[in-house]
Amino acid sequence: MTDYSPANSAPVHVIGGGLAGSEAAWQLARAGVPVVLHEMRPERATDAHHTQDMAELVCSNSFRSDDYETNAVGLLHEEMRRLGSLILSSADAHRVPAGAALAVDREGFAAAVTKALESDPLITIERGEIDTLPPEDWSSVIIATGPLTSPGLSKAICDVTGQDQLAFFDAIAPIVHKESIDFDKAWYQSRYDKGDGKDYINLPMTRAQYETFIEDLLAAEKHQFKDWEKDTPYFEGCLPIEVMAERGPRTLSFGPMKPVGLTNPHDPETRLGAVVQLRQDNALGTLYNMVGFQTKLTYGEQQR
Repeated sequence: MTDYSPANSAPVHVIGGGLAGSEAAWQLARAGVPVVLHEMRPERATDAHHTQDMAELVCSNSFRSDDYETNAVGLLHEEMRRLGSLILSSADAHRVPAGAALAVDREGFAAAVTKALESDPLITIERGEIDTLPPEDWSSVIIATGPLTSPGLSKAICDVTGQDQLAFFDAIAPIVHKESIDFDKAWYQSRYDKGDGKDYINLPMTRAQYETFIEDLLAAEKHQFKDWEKDTPYFEGCLPIEVMAERGPRTLSFGPMKPVGLTNPHDPETRLGAVVQLRQDNALGTLYNMVGFQTKLTYGEQQR
């Protein structure tokens, strides 16, 4: 059996301080293995990150369903908790209301992950870009750089794997200030009353309003693609709403805007045409994100 004590073993190099790299470094350290965790931020920024924290969430603040009895994602969450996951313990500590889903205050979550990694005596964090494949004298390496890999390392990985590109699509996740919401029309309710039953803010639409929304959405001005996005395929699990709308006028009403499992207390007799759900985005409860509304619309069009 190999003795992985710091005194007589070479460190494992983990490249990338995102969710996967942070968890890998943490689990290795729990097993007594010394780790060097490489993160290029802030020495080299990305087009999506805003801080130098580890495990920064750049899109949704949701980890999806947390129901381990009926959902495979929730079961994975529970398995990770039982294995001492840093990501899950930090998420639980900075959880915000989200029905049956696990959602977090993104800043508090990333700060907690970073603090835990920085405080661990077996983990050394090195800030700086790794722009090529690791040197041969690194005996054990985990590359966990994800979709925002630096150009040099991305090319090196493509050369080794024979793949043309590493795909990623960046879309804006709109945030709404709670003070701007008209609660004479909106109401609190989780779909099918899951969780605490009132974890989401719901904004109703009639069928006519929904159809007008779709028309305006399809005609709205979009951001121009960045150079690295132009030939990148969409990720089907995180499509911009305008792309979903292009697939058919009813697509959104069967997707993130589906009106099922909800009752408008302001007008319970009128059938809902569609619903926009807002999920809490920070611990203070002052910011809410629009669920499933990642988009490439310009800021002006979003406000309109």
